[in-house]
Amino acid sequence: MSDAKPFLSDNAAPVHPAVWGAMRNADSADNPYDGDALSAELDARFTDLFGRECAGLWVATGTAANCLALGTMVQPHGAVVCHEEAHIEVDEGGAPGFYLHGAKLMLASGEGALLTPDGIAALIDPIRDDVHQVQPHAISITQASEYGRTYTPDELAALGTFAKERRLGLHMDGARFANSAAFLGGEAAAAAQKASGPVDSLAFGFIKNGGMSAEAVILFDKEQAAQVRYRRKRAGHLQCKGRYLAAQILAMLDGDLWLHNARHANAAAAEIADACGDRLMHPAQANELFVHLSEVEREALRAQDFAFYDWGADAARFVTAWDTRDEDATALAKAIANL
Repeated sequence: MSDAKPFLSDNAAPVHPAVWGAMRNADSADNPYDGDALSAELDARFTDLFGRECAGLWVATGTAANCLALGTMVQPHGAVVCHEEAHIEVDEGGAPGFYLHGAKLMLASGEGALLTPDGIAALIDPIRDDVHQVQPHAISITQASEYGRTYTPDELAALGTFAKERRLGLHMDGARFANSAAFLGGEAAAAAQKASGPVDSLAFGFIKNGGMSAEAVILFDKEQAAQVRYRRKRAGHLQCKGRYLAAQILAMLDGDLWLHNARHANAAAAEIADACGDRLMHPAQANELFVHLSEVEREALRAQDFAFYDWGADAARFVTAWDTRDEDATALAKAIANL
């Protein structure tokens, strides 16, 4: 419907005009695969962004970004510790097991889909150190979490210390990484922890934030980066005309467009959250809102052309995006306040 006010998902948002422009500008002959001039810029651009040396590799999906990064840390006989509602467990169709050749996911609990050292320890400490039991090799966290929560630098530092003490890799699923960075004040490094840690790899999401078909795998270890370059080819993700993926990512980095887009989405979510009061299930720390609403109330909102997903029997999820219109956010805030 032309009158629909979309809050279904940031995946449904259109491609940002700057991304289209960058792809048109890249539409000339250059070296294939990742040998083009644009792909060659990525390592330096991400190194500048995070303030520590890293490699940035494009892939077409967040699922691939997560799994290729985890594959450098986890052997087929090992396991990844993640939250029981983590995207890699609930929404990736078994891809981690496929890419990791049968490695297991170990599911921990945590409020707001956030992991803590204590929660991880409660899960893995009972595991005996012998060949009869699967051993954890890495931890995967989501920034922002599956409930729109953001890990603070202190929380990340604690997880990094824990991972290092237990000799576990630490991976970050950053499908909405930009929204967390915006919430923390705008520094990419703060959302992944500064200096030398703790995150070893990051799946930096661009598609939800205005991109079309490009995500970035960020590796802070040269050996892991070298592995992923081979694994990307073996997994079928080394695209022949990679310059078009690199162009999308560079367009989002130029002028901090990735951050501008995220700030807009976060501001729209914050306006709606303010109207939700006690209905809000989790603090608004990114661009996802989970709101207690009865079936009758949800239908009343849909009758006003608001589009969103149900979240169980008595709640709904609303997601704002880079293109969310101010008037739509205001209208939804008023509609919820008036229920």
